[in-house]
Amino acid sequence: MNYKIKGTYDLLPEDSIKWEYVQNKLKEIFKKYNYKEIRTPIMEYSEVFHREGEFSDMVQKETYNFVDKGNRNITLRPEATAGIMRSVIETKNYAQNDILKYFYIGPNYRYERPQKGRFREFYQFGVEVIGLKSPYVDAEVIMLASDIITEFGLDGVLIKLNSLGDNQSRLKYQKVLKEYFESHKEGLCNDCQTRLDNNPLRILDCKIDGPKEVVKNAPKSIDYLTDSSKVHFETVLKVLDENKINYEIDHNLVRGIDYYSETVFEIHANIKDFGNANTLGGGGAYDNLSTDLGGPELTGIGFSFGMERFVEALEVSGAMPNLEYALDAYIITFDEEYNTFASKVLKDLRDHKVIAEMDYDNKSVKSKMKKAIKANPKYLIFIGEDEVKNNLVSVKDTNTQEQKPMKVKELIKLLGGK
Repeated sequence: MNYKIKGTYDLLPEDSIKWEYVQNKLKEIFKKYNYKEIRTPIMEYSEVFHREGEFSDMVQKETYNFVDKGNRNITLRPEATAGIMRSVIETKNYAQNDILKYFYIGPNYRYERPQKGRFREFYQFGVEVIGLKSPYVDAEVIMLASDIITEFGLDGVLIKLNSLGDNQSRLKYQKVLKEYFESHKEGLCNDCQTRLDNNPLRILDCKIDGPKEVVKNAPKSIDYLTDSSKVHFETVLKVLDENKINYEIDHNLVRGIDYYSETVFEIHANIKDFGNANTLGGGGAYDNLSTDLGGPELTGIGFSFGMERFVEALEVSGAMPNLEYALDAYIITFDEEYNTFASKVLKDLRDHKVIAEMDYDNKSVKSKMKKAIKANPKYLIFIGEDEVKNNLVSVKDTNTQEQKPMKVKELIKLLGGK
């Protein structure tokens, strides 16, 4: 019987080292932009996601919901933004700072159909900027997303973006859009016909081939922006132009969650044979999420990348460096009676920040050597009767094959111990 839950996976050491590399590099980039890490629970009250007016497939069809022993409705988070906004409201962090800049790395859960690169438990990394509505903030967030692509050595970064406008713009556009799709209802799929009543913007994001021609000729949100939203979006584009960020306007871009407003965008890279239009991430601004959660008016903007897909993109493109776990020293004893002495040597090495391992198996030295070679250490440390008697170790450089006795203090110095 296979006990692994469908849509999940085990991240083994040969892959977790790649994730560690990505996470460490991401944190360096986020630090450069003065973002601070936030970690929120993977469980939230269902109301955090199942809000009035939220009709996205993610919320309606894909959330993991359960009733706990206290008869409370709980949801495993399908995305990070709502939980972060909930945290900002409840901790009142917004009262201490004019602008909050957070980054996050963590798991989310959606009941999707598992397929290549898509899982039911998946990791995302991203950012949220909360507290200031400004086209310059929008532009900075987009530039950060672009910077991530280039910093990791991926080619052909392209930002696709659109503006959904403010509340007034959206209401006007939704009315026009609904009238348009009503007149082309026969060309819509069943899901889109349902969306027509709830949120016609979601039809623009339809993944079914049938409605594509109808969607292609739909009215454009950019033509229904209020003057303030138009100036906002034009300023975003101006800043991106000034900083030579490669972008194009995609009039059908709405993103997959209903709380977005104003600027929305997707992050693409030029990766051969990668599929799904080389999309690596996306995001946008949101004006109403805080009030939907019962908080004060707080605007925000953010983005997220799928970690699994991003790591795969680095591998497929050749941008992932060759990584292996470093091992400075591997200790081999010639008999079990020398293990106690060897354990003291091992502790001394580790106390000085040396990465060291020891074979505790009582098999032959030949067997131990096979395992040691497989571990690929920089140095082999041999301990036998003479070494114990003289309080020394015998050290072999696995690169030059040179071998000589030395004191443990000398070994620590040789291995760059601290």
